[in-house]
Amino acid sequence: MSASRRRARLLGALLIVCAARVSTAQSTRQGSGTSWLPDASPMYAVHFQDGPWMLMLHENAFLQFLRDSGRRRDEQLGSVNWVMGMAQRNAGRGRVALRGMFSVEPWTIRGCGYPDLLASGERCAGQTIHDRQHPHDLPMEIAAEYDAPLRGTVRWQLYGGPSAEPALGPVAYPHRVSAMPNPLAPISHHWLDSTHVSFGTVTGGVYATRWKLEASAFNGREPDEHRQNIDVGPLDSFSGRVWFQPDANVSLQVSGGHLRELEAGEAGAPRADANRLTASATFHRLGAARVSAWTIAWGRNSESGHGTSALMLETSVTLADRDSWFGRLELTQKTPHDLDVPPTRETFTVFKIQGGYTRYARAATRFKAGLGATVSAGVVPSELREVYGSRVNPGAGIFLTLRPAMTIAEPTAEAAPSAADAGRTMVMVQTAFDAARLTCAAGFDPAAAPRTTYEGKTYYFCSPEDRDRFLIDPKMSLSMMPPK
Repeated sequence: MSASRRRARLLGALLIVCAARVSTAQSTRQGSGTSWLPDASPMYAVHFQDGPWMLMLHENAFLQFLRDSGRRRDEQLGSVNWVMGMAQRNAGRGRVALRGMFSVEPWTIRGCGYPDLLASGERCAGQTIHDRQHPHDLPMEIAAEYDAPLRGTVRWQLYGGPSAEPALGPVAYPHRVSAMPNPLAPISHHWLDSTHVSFGTVTGGVYATRWKLEASAFNGREPDEHRQNIDVGPLDSFSGRVWFQPDANVSLQVSGGHLRELEAGEAGAPRADANRLTASATFHRLGAARVSAWTIAWGRNSESGHGTSALMLETSVTLADRDSWFGRLELTQKTPHDLDVPPTRETFTVFKIQGGYTRYARAATRFKAGLGATVSAGVVPSELREVYGSRVNPGAGIFLTLRPAMTIAEPTAEAAPSAADAGRTMVMVQTAFDAARLTCAAGFDPAAAPRTTYEGKTYYFCSPEDRDRFLIDPKMSLSMMPPK
C-alpha cells in the first residue's frame, strides 16, 4: 500500500469523535467543543495531510424506522445524521484548528422530531416538544480554536464561533463513545448536554496533563424550530467547568452555568432563565479486540422557583469493530409542562431503559456500514397511566448505519489490536527538529532529549518511549503530527 493511501486510511480523533485539536500529544481525549474523553479512546475519523495542514473527516448516519406504543404511540422513517470536518496546523508556538459540523436532519426528520418516548425540550409549532427528539440544526458547529504552551506543562486554549459548544456538561452524546452506535438521544439531554449547539460561544481555558479549568460566555437560548439558520443572540449566559483525568481510562467533570432566556414562554410569556449543574464520569477500556465505554452523568435545572434532576447511565461494548451492544438507563424528573400532561403535581419522575445491537460489515474500508435494532421501555408513574395508556410503554426500531472504521491510537497495556481485531494501530508521537520546542513534562532537559535520524533528518523526543513508538512507523507519525 502506498504511503499516500496509508495516510488517507488513517482514522483519528473524535467523537470526537471529533477532534485532534488542542495539545497534539493528547488528541485522543478531545470530545465535543472543548470537552475531554479519556486518553484511552478509540478514534472514528479519516485523516489526510495537505502540506502543513492535518485534515480530518468524521460522520455518523442512521437510516431508522422507529415505533413507540401506548396512547402516545408514533412511528417514523427518517435519518439521524451529522458530518464533521476539521483542519489544523502549527501557528507560532501553538496550533490553530478550524471546525465545521453539519446535519441534514432538517430535511430527513419530519415534523417536530423523531419518536423518543418521554423525551422533551424546545418548542415547535407553538407547543413544547414532548415524546420526541427534535432534529439537529444544519450548522451544528462553526468554530475555531487556538492552543499554545503557557508555562512548563501548562497550556492555554481559546475556542469559539457562531455555532459552538460552551464549557457546560459532559461530552455531548453525538461524540460519546458510549453512545456512538445508538440512534436515539437521551431523554435527559436537556439536563446534561443540550448546549452542544449554541449560537454564539467564546471559551477560554488553561490545562495540564491531568486537569483543565475553563469558562464560557455564550448565547444560552434554545434554537427555534427553523433548523437551517443561525439564531443570533447576545452572549449573556455564562458557565464554568473543571476536568480531571486520574488515569488514561477515566475522565471526570463538574460544571455549572446560568442560561439566560433559555426557553420560550407559553402564550407570549417572557422567556425563562435557568441554572444548570452537571457532573459526569466516563470510563473507557481498550483491549486486543474489545472496546468498552461507560458514561454516568447527573444534571439539574433550576428555573422559576423549582428544580428538576436527571441521572443517566450509558454503555457500549464493541468486539473486533464488528459487533456493538449498547444500552442506556435514565431516571428523570419532568414537569407537567415538559410532558404536556395535567398539572396534578409539580414534577413527575419517569424512567426509561433502552438498548440494542449493531452488526457492522467486515470489509476493511475507511467506513463501516452496519445493521442494527433497538428496543426500549418508558415507565411513567401511576398518575400518568391514562395519558400514556400503560405504566410501561415499549418501543422498538431498526436501522442502517454508516460511520468511519475504528483506530486505536497506540497499543494498550493489555495488547495491541491486530488488523483482524480493531483495525489499524495509529502511531502519533510529538517530535521536533529543535528539542527546545517540545512540550514535555516538568524536569525535561532539551540538551538530553532522545533523538533519532530518519530520511536524513534528526528528530527529538520527550522520552525514549516516544522515540521507540515513532520508530514503529515514522511516516505515519509524521503524517499525523508534523514536527515542531
